Amino acid sequence: MAATVRGAVGGQTEQGEEVTLFVARRVEPGYEEAFERWAEGILAAATAHAGNLGTGLLRPSGPDEPWHLLLHFRDAEAFRSWQDSPARAACFAKADGHHHEVHRHEIHGMEGWFATTPGAAQRRPPVRWRMAVASTIAIAPLVVATAVLIGPHLTGLPVAVRPLVTAPLISVLMTYAALPVVTRALRRWLFPGA
Repeated sequence: MAATVRGAVGGQTEQGEEVTLFVARRVEPGYEEAFERWAEGILAAATAHAGNLGTGLLRPSGPDEPWHLLLHFRDAEAFRSWQDSPARAACFAKADGHHHEVHRHEIHGMEGWFATTPGAAQRRPPVRWRMAVASTIAIAPLVVATAVLIGPHLTGLPVAVRPLVTAPLISVLMTYAALPVVTRALRRWLFPGA
């Protein structure tokens, strides 16, 4: 399955928690190119919307499979603002009618980090304390490695600036390397009975 991703990905309806929306749309045969142009347009509009943290487009893995759009927002207010926005309405006004939504799934707060596990979007997220344990297992080695390997090179910087250098590095490594490995390794523990 090929993917296009803009920005960072991650994702409770409580005001301050991130919201990630996964939408599956079925496209009529022969209209794939038109749909991809439409999808790229709506994702570009979402990316430009205040509070958007990233978007993505997953192409189908087979001819009868749906396309998936991913939209990630800072909080529930930013998500609602996008849902009610004129930009979103304008994109849907341009839709040609040859595609329709077949599934919608919202992921809130820390649950979004665990949606990268195969099939996670269709199952309940792990309980919060297990997510916290898995996150700690993933992030602890990154923090230690950063302190040991990069920390000595940052001694010339003010103490308040050093985390601004290391935090983005840790965040990227956490998102794309450590947490996917930890969630795969702990899948049975995170998702018992799955």
